[in-house]
Amino acid sequence: MSEIHLHRKHTIGLKKAKVAAQKVADDLAQEYGMESEWDGNVLRFSRSGVEGSLEVAKDSVALDAKLGFLLSAFRHRIEDHVNENFDRYFV
Repeated sequence: MSEIHLHRKHTIGLKKAKVAAQKVADDLAQEYGMESEWDGNVLRFSRSGVEGSLEVAKDSVALDAKLGFLLSAFRHRIEDHVNENFDRYFV
């Protein structure tokens, strides 16, 4: 099992950060078929072979994900994709 941990500072505030997090989740849903659901300021996501959370704060965002065996082979591609989305939406 492989894990991804990403942390990013931002200056867009909590409300806009939650909107940005939802856009990241929507992209991941389209690309990887993930389902997501909000629990306060934490967006939990999952699909077969992956589960994790995207925690949003007023000045940062943190992603933690556990990848199953098959998706572990794509860890770097998934991590790059998430970083690209962070760069796009958390500015």
